Amino acid sequence: MHERNIRRLTIAALCCLGALNGPAQAGLFDDDEARRRIESLQQDMNTRLQDQDARLKKLESLLTTQLSLVNQLEAIRQEIANIRGQLEVQANNIGQTQKRQQDFYVDLDNRLRKLETSAQSAAAAPAAAAAPVAGTEAQDYEAGLNALKAGKNIDAAVNLKTFIRNYPKSSYLPSANFWLGAAYAQLKDLPSARDTYAKMAETWPDDPLAPDALLGQADAQQALKETRGARTTLEALVAKYPNSDAAKTARGRLGKK
Repeated sequence: MHERNIRRLTIAALCCLGALNGPAQAGLFDDDEARRRIESLQQDMNTRLQDQDARLKKLESLLTTQLSLVNQLEAIRQEIANIRGQLEVQANNIGQTQKRQQDFYVDLDNRLRKLETSAQSAAAAPAAAAAPVAGTEAQDYEAGLNALKAGKNIDAAVNLKTFIRNYPKSSYLPSANFWLGAAYAQLKDLPSARDTYAKMAETWPDDPLAPDALLGQADAQQALKETRGARTTLEALVAKYPNSDAAKTARGRLGKK
């Protein structure tokens, strides 16, 4: 009887312990699960933050690249605008030079027949003394002149240079040098045109074409952007040949009356 009571008490005590320990164990298990969930959530948030940070850095890099491209495009646009402006200025300068050359040669063409008549008259005496040579000389000179009139500027330059070499004492020599300068000008060989015109005006200052040679020299200098040299040449033309038609043109360019 006594043992049975002891057994009952033991079982009752164990049941009471089980009842007491059960909720505590359950609470312990709930805290561990919560901690695991919190840690998992923190890891997930950290991963998301890292992803967002990486995306932000990529966006910043893209924005920096795009800003650099925008700046480069703006610089290119500005450079293109500057080039267009320079081209417009150059085109205007070329147009003015071509206009001056055209006016120059139109004016010369109007006086060409008179000058040719004078040159032929001056060559009449040596032609009478040596008719065969003079005839060939005149033909060679006319070949260069006619090529220039026909717009065959290369042929004109070659023919006139050959004439100058073959006939160093010809009465046509001043005119041949002048028209050689004109051929060079038409060929856009401006340094040669400038130098040939200058040589003609300096060597034969009393020739009727000397004033026009100075005007042609100034044209070539202006086209070569030798502005100061061109002005000096025009002033020399006006001072030396004040009554010439070329001087009238020079005064206009100098802004003088």
